[in-house]
Amino acid sequence: MRGAKQRSKLFACNTETFLKMKQNSAVYIITNKNNKVLYTGVTTELKQRITDHKNKKYKNSFTCRYNINKLVFFEAFSSIEDAIAREKQIKAGSREKKLKLINSINPGWKDLYSALL
Repeated sequence: MRGAKQRSKLFACNTETFLKMKQNSAVYIITNKNNKVLYTGVTTELKQRITDHKNKKYKNSFTCRYNINKLVFFEAFSSIEDAIAREKQIKAGSREKKLKLINSINPGWKDLYSALL
């Protein structure tokens, strides 16, 4: 993975900038309504992917079974390779590290999906 200075900027709550820059790749963390279960994913179409989670498009998926559909964190990247590398880094971390990451940019654990619309 490229160094931290070369990595794309964090757009966790700044969705307006994310949409304006048209960066296609993103790593994201979603949770259930009680914020108990976390899921980390990567996509080239964040709005569509979160819509899929909310609509339970994949009926046998982990996110569907556990009602995980609240977007609480995302980072935008200019390349899918960088997004995948960041996803692996986040997934390798402990739950505590994921909680700190979410709390650092979204302490109220608000659903960021509505800002994507």
